[in-house]
Amino acid sequence: MEDSLDLVSLLREVCEDAAFEAKAEGKTLAFATLLEEAVLRSHGELLKHAFENVIRNAVRYTPAHTTVDVTLSRTDEVYRVTVEDCGPGVPKQELENIFEPFYRIDEARQRETGGFGLGLSIARRAIEQHGGKIAATNGDGGGLAVTVTLPVGDQ
Repeated sequence: MEDSLDLVSLLREVCEDAAFEAKAEGKTLAFATLLEEAVLRSHGELLKHAFENVIRNAVRYTPAHTTVDVTLSRTDEVYRVTVEDCGPGVPKQELENIFEPFYRIDEARQRETGGFGLGLSIARRAIEQHGGKIAATNGDGGGLAVTVTLPVGDQ
């Protein structure tokens, strides 16, 4: 069953929860948008879990005393959510693979953080079920930027 969902409220809630966890590790999380609301059709909790996975991944890999930036914007056709961290980034040849189930870039690093390689694949499936796309790029100064686009659609 599809419901309407306000992406601004959802991201604010997820970011507040993740910011609390980040603060305990000496990290910060900032959410920014100029939108008052961003209503779209949604399948229950899928989008919430998708953004929790992406944002918590960013918090996990960003070093202490740095900030994870989450931004939401809109064009005529899509909402764009970008989550940028200050972590080590991902080797360029691995950027597409990080969205595959059970994929791990570095076995040792995954054991340290407790990951199973499922979070980003779950996020991709949820985003695609909403007609959206997810992609990752490395920032110029390091870190990873994950960008989610979701169709605006008619309400």
